[in-house]
Amino acid sequence: MSSEWPLWEVFIRGQHGLNHRHVGSLHAPDAELAIKHARDVYTRRNEGVSIWVVKSADISASSPSEKGPLFEPSNDKVYRHPTFYDIPDEVGHM
Repeated sequence: MSSEWPLWEVFIRGQHGLNHRHVGSLHAPDAELAIKHARDVYTRRNEGVSIWVVKSADISASSPSEKGPLFEPSNDKVYRHPTFYDIPDEVGHM
C-alpha cells in the first residue's frame, strides 16, 4: 500500500459565475479533507461559493487526437445545425 495520499482535482464556482472551473490539484486522504484543503489553498480571498473535489484516478477523458472519430458522427445529423431551418424575419437576430 502506498503511503502517499491520493491526488484530487479541485473545481471552484466563482461568485459571479455559473460553472465550476478547474483551479488545481492537491493531495488529501479523503474528500472531506480535500475540500478543507482546497478552501484554504484556492479560496483565500473569498472568490468562491462552491467547491468540488474529484479523485484524479476517477476522471476519464477523451484524447485530443481522438477528436475526429469521437465527434464526426454528429456532423451527419444536419437537423442539429441551425442553418437547416428557415428563420422568420419577425424573429430578428438569434
